Amino acid sequence: MADWQDGALGGAGMREKKQAKRFTLGKKKMGMNNRRSKIGNGFVILLLLLLGAFMAFPLYYTLIQSLKPSEELFQFPPRLYVLRPTLEHYTELSQLMSNMWVPFSRYLFNTLFVTLAGTIFHVLFAGMAAYPLAKHKFPGRDALFAVILLGLMFVGQVTFLPSFIIIAKLNMLNTYWAYICPSIGASLGLFLIKQFIEQIPDALIEAARIDGTNEWRVYFQIVMPNIKPAILTVFIFQFVNIWNGLSKELVYEEQLKVVKVALEQVSASNAYARMGSGMAGSVLLMIPPIVVFILMQRNVVETMTFAGMKD
Repeated sequence: MADWQDGALGGAGMREKKQAKRFTLGKKKMGMNNRRSKIGNGFVILLLLLLGAFMAFPLYYTLIQSLKPSEELFQFPPRLYVLRPTLEHYTELSQLMSNMWVPFSRYLFNTLFVTLAGTIFHVLFAGMAAYPLAKHKFPGRDALFAVILLGLMFVGQVTFLPSFIIIAKLNMLNTYWAYICPSIGASLGLFLIKQFIEQIPDALIEAARIDGTNEWRVYFQIVMPNIKPAILTVFIFQFVNIWNGLSKELVYEEQLKVVKVALEQVSASNAYARMGSGMAGSVLLMIPPIVVFILMQRNVVETMTFAGMKD
């Protein structure tokens, strides 16, 4: 009996030792994994900081150049900081714009009107075109979507000449429509909204149809409320694209020109002497897109996830 008890106690002791050993090994592995995780996280954070600094540097450099006095502006090599910040270039830009025969408020109105109109029309038409592509089956649907994807491969400079010819044939040159019409048919917004609509359950749309809802009400009352992140994301992208991409070749009447063209004209008249004013104008042009992005940035990641553009 005593021998059996000793054997049982010895077996229990061996099991406890094995468990303690496994626990110790597990703690060591967890410690190693934690160290690896910390190293990996540190590397990722460092990489993101470098990428963020790389992308923010042009904005920072433009800002400090606009704040430098003239004697610092032309120093070589250029400094990445300003010793005596001043607003003289902004004051000079204001004086130059006030001396133009068309008021600056007119240029600003043209820019805001064209940008907002082009963005709103694009979001509206892109959404209505994306809905049948995502939820209806018809002959040639896949081929049509392939053409849309093909359009993503070309930048505006490639398609500018055909667009110019079409606008000229339609007698839209030197009008607001010369700015607005090319922005309506951009491919990126249509692609993003189409991919997002595909995530809406078909049962939801079929239930509305069974209740007698027509396609217009299905789109505006069911589909649109469910694709709000995609709509806001497309709004951001299109607003920035139009604001930065308005071309001076489509409109030659001074009263219809936009802020970007007016600032280019002011700087080009004496590029060397007015470099500071040009930098100040660039800073002013950057503000509206940055503000729009900050206000709506929460929707971008969600849209890219549903559109298959983010893992």
